[in-house]
Amino acid sequence: MALCSETRRQHALAAPDRVRKRRRHPTLDETRPGNRGLLPCATALIAAAAIPALATAQTAPAITPTPTHQHKSTTHHHVPAKPMARTTHVMPSAAPATMAAPIPARSFTNLAAASPRLVDAAAPEAVVVTGSMLSTSANQGADPVQIITATQIQQTGATSMGDYLQRLPSMGSGGTYNSQTNGTAGAACADLRNLGQNRVLVLIDGKRTSLNGENSCVDLNTIPIQAVQSVEILKDGGSELYGADAVSGVINIKLKHNMNDANITVRGGITDQGDDRTGMISGYKGFNFDHDKGNITIFAQYETVGGVPQRDRSWATPVAVTNNPTGQQAYGSSIPPGGNIFTADGNYEWSTSNNGTSIHNFTDADRYNYGSQQWISNAYQDATANGDFHYDINRHFSVYATALYSHRATAVTLAGEPTSGSVPPSNLPNAFILPANAPYNPTGPNGLATLSGLYSGAPQDVYLYRRLIELGDRRFESQTDTVTGKFGVQGEITHHWMYDVSYTYGANQYADQGENIGSYQNLMNSYGIQQLDPSDPNSAVTYNPAVCQASAGCQLVTNAFSRLTPQQINYINYTTHDGGSYQMRDLNVRIHNDKVATMPWAGGGAFGIALGMEHRSEQLNYNPDPLAAAGLSMTNTSQYTGGGFNVNEAYLEGRAQLLHDVAFAHDLTIDGQGRFSSYNTFGSTENWKVSINWAPIRDIRFRATLGTSFRQPNVYELYGGQGLSYLAGNDPCAGGSYAISATVIANCMKHGVVNPQTLVDANSGQIPSLVGGNASLKPETGRTYTVGTVITPRWTPGLSASVEYWHYTLKNMIAALSPQYVANQCYQYNNPKYCNQIDRSALTDQINDLSTIDTNVGGLRTSGIDFDLDYRIRVTPEDVFVLHNNYQQLISYLEQFEPGGAWDNLAGRLMYTTGNGQPRVRDYATATWMHGAFSFTYMMQYMGGMQWNDGQTDLATYNAQSIAAGNGPLYGYTHTPGIFTHDVSVGYNFRRWKFTAGVNNILNKNPPFVQDSTENSASGLYSNLFIGRYIWAQAGVNF
Repeated sequence: MALCSETRRQHALAAPDRVRKRRRHPTLDETRPGNRGLLPCATALIAAAAIPALATAQTAPAITPTPTHQHKSTTHHHVPAKPMARTTHVMPSAAPATMAAPIPARSFTNLAAASPRLVDAAAPEAVVVTGSMLSTSANQGADPVQIITATQIQQTGATSMGDYLQRLPSMGSGGTYNSQTNGTAGAACADLRNLGQNRVLVLIDGKRTSLNGENSCVDLNTIPIQAVQSVEILKDGGSELYGADAVSGVINIKLKHNMNDANITVRGGITDQGDDRTGMISGYKGFNFDHDKGNITIFAQYETVGGVPQRDRSWATPVAVTNNPTGQQAYGSSIPPGGNIFTADGNYEWSTSNNGTSIHNFTDADRYNYGSQQWISNAYQDATANGDFHYDINRHFSVYATALYSHRATAVTLAGEPTSGSVPPSNLPNAFILPANAPYNPTGPNGLATLSGLYSGAPQDVYLYRRLIELGDRRFESQTDTVTGKFGVQGEITHHWMYDVSYTYGANQYADQGENIGSYQNLMNSYGIQQLDPSDPNSAVTYNPAVCQASAGCQLVTNAFSRLTPQQINYINYTTHDGGSYQMRDLNVRIHNDKVATMPWAGGGAFGIALGMEHRSEQLNYNPDPLAAAGLSMTNTSQYTGGGFNVNEAYLEGRAQLLHDVAFAHDLTIDGQGRFSSYNTFGSTENWKVSINWAPIRDIRFRATLGTSFRQPNVYELYGGQGLSYLAGNDPCAGGSYAISATVIANCMKHGVVNPQTLVDANSGQIPSLVGGNASLKPETGRTYTVGTVITPRWTPGLSASVEYWHYTLKNMIAALSPQYVANQCYQYNNPKYCNQIDRSALTDQINDLSTIDTNVGGLRTSGIDFDLDYRIRVTPEDVFVLHNNYQQLISYLEQFEPGGAWDNLAGRLMYTTGNGQPRVRDYATATWMHGAFSFTYMMQYMGGMQWNDGQTDLATYNAQSIAAGNGPLYGYTHTPGIFTHDVSVGYNFRRWKFTAGVNNILNKNPPFVQDSTENSASGLYSNLFIGRYIWAQAGVNF
C-alpha cells in the first residue's frame, strides 16, 4: 500500500511545442488537489484481493514464438485477425501488457471454444515487444512496456489514436489534439511523460514513418484506428536503439497484416446536444496466394467529424481573459466591433455604439465575446488507405512491402479580424492611429467625443483597436496529404542468424488558406492615413485622402467607427495562402541471433546479439504567404523555413542469461545496448543502456535499466523562420485590466511604462510573441533510469502486477519560454535579461513583441511511480472478468530555466496561461464482464487537482502575500480540482457480425475552468471532456 501512498507541479514553457491556450463547486466526482490520490490505486488493489478466490483457470507454460512464416486458410464464419506471418521488425524485450498475458494460452484456448468473444479479449501472446532487438517472451524483459490490444481501443469508442492515447496516465499535456481552438491543422501529436512531443518516437510496425511537416511530429490522426492490431509503449528512454528522438520513450503502433478474409465496419456518434456528429466506414480485404506463401491485404477508411461550436457549451463562453478576484472578472476581448479608442496619455478610453454614431466611456460591458465564433472541437474529414504485401520465397528470403496514405481536410473558425497595428518585420505603424487632423477623429471640433462632452481639449492622435466583423469570421482551411512507403527483405542467413533490410520513404505535404484576414496597408489607405516616415513603425501619421484616391478600388472611410461598405470590404479583405512539405528517407539493416552461444557454466543460459546500421535523412520547407511574411497582412507573421539533416548510425545489443532455473535464480539476465550516431550538423555521439533482470523464483521479477540520450535540434527548432504569434498571457503592467502589486507598478515605470495603473491590455489575455527557430541551439543530453518489479503469482492465475520507479534528466533542454514567464521575470523580479526580450510601443506603451524563440534552458528532472495491474479470471464456463488499471504517481517535475539557476518543482502544478500541467495523480481503469457473446465494459479516468502556477510561484502564494500585506487577494482562481470521468460500452457477437455501442462521459462532466483566454479550460489536459456526453455505435461484418 505504501507504493500507492500520496506523495506531493506547470510548465513555464509554452512547451517545446508552444501550446497556447467556471468555477464550479466540487461534486462527488471531484476533489481538491491531492485528496483522492489513493482512491484509484486502492480500488484496483481491493478488486485484485477479493476476486482470486474465484479463480479456476489453469496454468500453462509460456509459448516462445518462432520467426518462421506460417499461413493458414480460414473457412469458418467468424475470422479473427491471424498472427502476422512476418515479424514486425522490432525485436523488443517484453514487459507486462497493459502488462502481461496473465491467463495462459492453453486456458484461453478452452475459453475461446465456449465463446468466440474471448478470442479478442485474450491478452497478447508471448511475442517480442518494443525495447530490444532480441526476442523474449512476455514479462521476461527489463524494459517497462505497456501493451494495448485492438479490443481495448475499440471498446472506448475513440475515433483516432490521439484520442485514445490521451486516456493513458503516461501521456503528457504537451501534445496537440483536435480540440485546440487555434488549430493544429487537425494533427494529433503524442507527449510521453510531459517531456514534449519532440522527445517521443512514434513507429509503425517497428519502423519510422512520415512526420507532419506543419507540426513536426507523427500525426496520429493519419493512422486508421480500425487498422490497428496493438500498441506498445516503451516507457523508458530508447535513444540507444531507435535514435535521438526516443528520449522519453517509443510508441510502436502495429497494424493488422496477413488477413485472409474481408470486413466492413461502420460507426456513428453524436453528443447528447446533437452536435459533433461523426461517421466512419472502413473495410479490408485480404487473401493468401501461391499455396499461402504470399498475402495481400488492402485497408481503407473514411471518417467525418462535425465539430462543436464554442457558443454551444456554456462553460466555454464568454471567455474569461482575466483572473481577477471574484466579482472583478473580465470576459471577452477589449477589441469590440465598436472599437476601443484611447488617447496616448491613457486618460480617455471610449467605445462607440449605434453603428459608430454615439460614443461612451469604455466598460467591461463593451467587451466582445469572440468565443461565439470559435469552435472547441474542429470539423474535419479524413480518408486513409494502406496496402500490405509479403511473399515468402524460402526461409532465407521473404519480401514485404507496406504503403500508407492519408488525406485530411480541416476547417478552423475564429472571430473576425482585430486590428491593432503592424507586426514585425513590417515598418507600417505599430499602432492604428487616427490622426488629429482626420475629420473622423473623436477629439476634433466635430468629433464624437467633443460633441458628446466627453472631451474638451485640443485635437490629438487617438489609437483605435477595432474588430472588423464586416470582413467575416476568419476561416482557416488545411489540406494535408501524408504517404509512407516501405519495402524490405528478411529471412535467415544461417544457423538462426536472422536479417531484415528495409527502405522507408515518407512524405507530407500541406496547403493552408486563411480567409477574411485583411491587408493592413489597404486598411490605412481606406482611412486616408499616411505615414510620415515609411521606414519607422513608430513614425507619426497624418490624414491625407489622396493615398486612397491613388489606390485602385479604394473607397474613403468617412466614419472610422461605422461598418465598412461592400466596396471597402472587398478592397481591404485578403486571403492568405501558405504551405510546406516534409520528406524522410530511411535505410535500415538489422541482424540478430537470439542464441549465439550458451554460457559455459552450469545453469547458464543463452547469449544473444543484435546489430544494425541506419542511414536517415530528413528535409522540411515552409513557404509562407508573401503578404503575411512581410508583416503587411493583419494576421500573424511567419518566415520561410527550409533545411534538413542526415545521420549515419550503427547499434549493437548483447544479452546474456547468466543463470537459468537454479536456486535463487529462475532467471538472471543482463543486457547492454549502444548506438553510435554521426550527424552532418552536430558531429558524432554515443548513447548506451544497460539493464538487469532477476527472477529469484518464477512468480516475481526485479528489473532495472540505466541509459543515456542525445537529441539534436530538429529542423524547425534550428531553421524555423521567426514570426509573430499571439500566445496566452497577460501584460503585468496593464493595471487598467488586471490587479497588480506595488512592486510591479514600480518595475513597469522603471522600464518606461508611463502609467501602469491605468494602462489597458489591448490584446486581452494574449501577448504578441516572437516565435521561431534559433540557429545557435545546442543538442540536448539526458539520462534515464528505471527500477521495478513484476509479480505473476502461480497461486493466482490470471493476475499480473508491476510497480516501476522512473527518473529522467535532461540538460540543455530546448524550449520556448512562455511569454507570461518572460514578462513576469521582468516586471515582478526585475531581471534585465528578460526585460531585454520585451519591446513596447513608444506611442501606446503596449507590448509590440516579446521574444520567446527556441533556446537552450537549464534542464529538467522528473520522476514518478507507475503501478499497473491486469487480472483475468473465468468465473463460470460462460463468464470472464477482466480488470486493467494503469496508475501514475508523479513525484517530482523540476525545471531549470537558466543554466546554473534554481530548480522549480512544478509537480501538481498547472501553468494556467498555457494549459500545460503535471498532475501528481493519474489513473485509468477498465473492468470488462464477458458472458458468452455479450460483453460489458466500464472505464474510469482520474486526474488529480493542480495548483495554478506562473512558472515559478503558485498563485495561492501571491494571494497569501498580498493579504498579509493588508491588501485583498490578487487572483480569483488558484487551483483546479481533481476530476473523474466515466465511460461504458457493450458488445455482442452474432455469427459474422460484431456490434459495439457506448456512452463516453456518461455523467456529462464539464472540464474544469482554466483561464487561458481561449476556451476557459486546458485542451492538453481536458479535451476529452470538451464535447460532453457522447453516444456512439458500431457494427462490423466479416465475410
